[in-house]
Amino acid sequence: MNDAVHQHQFVSLSDADAPVLSRFSYSAAEPFSVVLSFQSGDGTWVEWTFARDLLVAGLVGPVGDGDVRIRPDLARDDEFLAVEFESPGGYAVVELLRTDVETFIEAAAGIVPIGTEEAYFDVDALIAELTNV
Repeated sequence: MNDAVHQHQFVSLSDADAPVLSRFSYSAAEPFSVVLSFQSGDGTWVEWTFARDLLVAGLVGPVGDGDVRIRPDLARDDEFLAVEFESPGGYAVVELLRTDVETFIEAAAGIVPIGTEEAYFDVDALIAELTNV
């Protein structure tokens, strides 16, 4: 059984002249979170990790009050979701195709069904990682 899913797509990034390659990642080892990565001009990836629940809720309406916010109301039309990223280094908005997000969520739910994340979470592994620093 596969315990991870990765989905590549092009997204529209604020102030970018051309679409940017992005990658959604999900792993059963981190059942509560998703990673959205963007390929920079030098080929390295910039990663943002946030709650899978945030992504799911963002399909319905605006959500989030931290560094990552899902804002369908800011997207150009209903086919897209706008995602805001904010850090001390700057601010960006990307637009993702709603169907790409839905496909990714379905694939991730095939690995860890939504609402069952706690059963997959390895507390002992987290404690070992935190105390092994």
